[in-house]
Amino acid sequence: MKIFEQKQVGTEQIPLGYVHSIETFGSVDGPGIRYVLFLQGCQMRCQFCHNPDTWQQGVGTEVTAEQILTDAVQYQAFWGQQGGLTVSGGEALLQIDFLIDLFKKAKTRGIRTCLDTCGQPFTRQQPWFSRFEELMRYTDISLVDIKQINSRKHKQLTGRHNENIFAMLAYMLAHNKHIWIRHVLVPQRTDFDVDLIRLGQYIKTLAPIVDKVEVLPYHTMGVTKYTELGLDYPLGAIRPPTPTRIKNAEKLLNCAAYTNYQAYPGYLEA
Repeated sequence: MKIFEQKQVGTEQIPLGYVHSIETFGSVDGPGIRYVLFLQGCQMRCQFCHNPDTWQQGVGTEVTAEQILTDAVQYQAFWGQQGGLTVSGGEALLQIDFLIDLFKKAKTRGIRTCLDTCGQPFTRQQPWFSRFEELMRYTDISLVDIKQINSRKHKQLTGRHNENIFAMLAYMLAHNKHIWIRHVLVPQRTDFDVDLIRLGQYIKTLAPIVDKVEVLPYHTMGVTKYTELGLDYPLGAIRPPTPTRIKNAEKLLNCAAYTNYQAYPGYLEA
């Protein structure tokens, strides 16, 4: 796994982050209103990915944690009791040293932190695992995108197996690390009742730490990016799921049963 560059500040080595983009008023990437940092780099090749421009590692805008936090606190007045900082991707865990530095410094400023991840880089091999454990100490909540419960289909869909992803979730359960689970509903790829039922059963095993479950309907808004990058779009003529199939998935995943997020300070029903 690539170790990203560091910047010398006095006698201290400061990890650099590689940023794809920033959203200063995010409302869908964790509790409340959030400053959302999208990092560059992802090893998965999800067929439904709408941001193929985030795949390449080691490119993007170089930043330090202090630069991001200096910018983020300008919007702190909008965060209320729930909002804060979310780091997404690409895959945020590919830049774990930068994440640790950012989240650690954010917590010293009283900023609530959220990690948005698919979990693919997770491993118990050292030294990565120790860094992950440190990151979790500074992470208030994680958004975990489960692509496919079936390992064979997951490999076909993303180019990677999913066993280590479930190992990460087992760690989070064992250490009471609260999560939101997201599942992208894609016709002919993830929208199968047999898989949704199995995923719903699996989520029940994580119930003590699951505050929310969301079904994210597949969309085609990223198709133009493939054209701009000279890439073939993997899903061809597949259209977004119908409202009926979305409701079916929400029922099979028991989304209505996971409402702990409503007890967060300052929560208001939309």
